[in-house]
Amino acid sequence: MKLVIAPDSFKESISAERVALAIAAGWREVFAEADIRLCPMADGGEGSVEAVLSATGGERRELQVCGPLGIPVTAHWGWLPDERQAVIEMAAASGLHWVAPDQRDARVTTTYGTGELVLAALEAGARRIILGIGGSATNDGGAGLLEALGARLLNEEGQPIDRGGAALTDLQRIELAGLDTRLAATEIIIAADVDNPLCGPHGASHVFGPQKGASADQVEQLDHALSHFADVMAAALGQDYRDVPGVGAAGGLGFAARAVLGARFRPGIELVAELSGLAEAVQGADLVITGEGRLDGQSLHGKTPVGVARIARAAGVPVIALAGSLGEGYQRLYEAGIDAAFSLVPGPLSLEQAMLEGEQQLQARAGDIARLWRLAARR
Repeated sequence: MKLVIAPDSFKESISAERVALAIAAGWREVFAEADIRLCPMADGGEGSVEAVLSATGGERRELQVCGPLGIPVTAHWGWLPDERQAVIEMAAASGLHWVAPDQRDARVTTTYGTGELVLAALEAGARRIILGIGGSATNDGGAGLLEALGARLLNEEGQPIDRGGAALTDLQRIELAGLDTRLAATEIIIAADVDNPLCGPHGASHVFGPQKGASADQVEQLDHALSHFADVMAAALGQDYRDVPGVGAAGGLGFAARAVLGARFRPGIELVAELSGLAEAVQGADLVITGEGRLDGQSLHGKTPVGVARIARAAGVPVIALAGSLGEGYQRLYEAGIDAAFSLVPGPLSLEQAMLEGEQQLQARAGDIARLWRLAARR
């Protein structure tokens, strides 16, 4: 039989590659000679670079950049030399994981380091840059990104404003003449799975600000700052992009990417699956196993298992999903192409214990499913 294993990571616990290996180990306990294809997946957030490099054999590169709090961090990105294509996760430079919970302050975090990764890709000769923008610690509308790429954001005295979302209230003028000229010849694609506008009750600050440390008052402050940023940007460009679906992603980094860099938005899982050759891998398969840390009704909105299921359904291949937990509404996933879903948890246990035993439980559940599959095949 042919089995394709295409999971996402189990966030803060197990990488997608390790998830796939654990499932494969459980399956081989029953079907030792199975043709197993490992296709680690991601939805454009953390793990996307690893997923693409694992499938393509591209190069992993590292660079010291400005972290979200201005402290240098070592970030990675992917380079596909044959296609002159770069794959970047903004979380690698500007992610929430770089900021301790007691230091999270969405008013001061910056996307400058993400801009430095884009600049590194340009230096390498990239003609196409895929930028996954999940997991950010920022709410600066992409102002830091633009600054790193050569834009000038100036106050009424003609001096550069401070970095961070709150400082955007001091912005009076944007000078874009200094932007790196190589950007004009580079296709930029944003891998994102949200359609939020920049401002308002469904915008970047209100929806995503609290998880980045913003209080209710700070959310209002940041929303006002982004609105002002959009006003100044509209004056500079002659067009207002604040209500374009998706520009509120990653604290508004989508706004700067769309308005200034001309970026296109595509679903993250669609991009990663395309680069990883998932559609080709599932051809002729008997079964696909996917999964992620939690499955519920919200997983319908751009999450990896649903994206994998759509590709498998097009090829007429059944799909089973494994998850650390199954939440409210997970049954709706059956309408999206997942044929069965199972939780890894064998009984009552703490979150810490569940995370610690994740790979062991993945292997055990995969073995259980393989035994059921063997039984069905005998009938």
